[in-house]
Amino acid sequence: MNVTSNIRWKELIVSAAVPLAAGGISSLITADGFREYAAVTKPPLSPPAWLFPVVWTVLYILMGVSAYLIYNGGKIPEKSKKPLTVYAIQLAMNFMWPIFFFSLDAYLFSFIWLLAMWVLVLVMTVMFYRVNRLAGLLQIPYLVWLTFAAYLNLSVYILN
Repeated sequence: MNVTSNIRWKELIVSAAVPLAAGGISSLITADGFREYAAVTKPPLSPPAWLFPVVWTVLYILMGVSAYLIYNGGKIPEKSKKPLTVYAIQLAMNFMWPIFFFSLDAYLFSFIWLLAMWVLVLVMTVMFYRVNRLAGLLQIPYLVWLTFAAYLNLSVYILN
């Protein structure tokens, strides 16, 4: 059996494009802040600047694939409505975080926002897992990265 025969490519591509677009638009809005961020004191373990867009691109694609698996490429089943609602809320929070952090330099507020987002992503991951195990597992790198981002965010607040 050909596994790709069950994939609805249009829906999968749209599912991946939505978080990529959200991240891309947020990055465009905060572009000036990225240059200013280069001048702040950063903690140990801070990755090079080029790594952030690479990691976020992968994470956004994983989000989209997970959402597709929950959506199942067709009519939204009743059991998928709440997980997809949580997904949409966390994506909106994800969109806003760089604006708070990079454009407004609101480091403490950004850290608190990030903690709330982390909890929401954990809830989303569990909800996804209950509907589709792979969809939930694909969110683990996102949770790990958000944990690391929280360390970076709090450290920037403390050091600056």
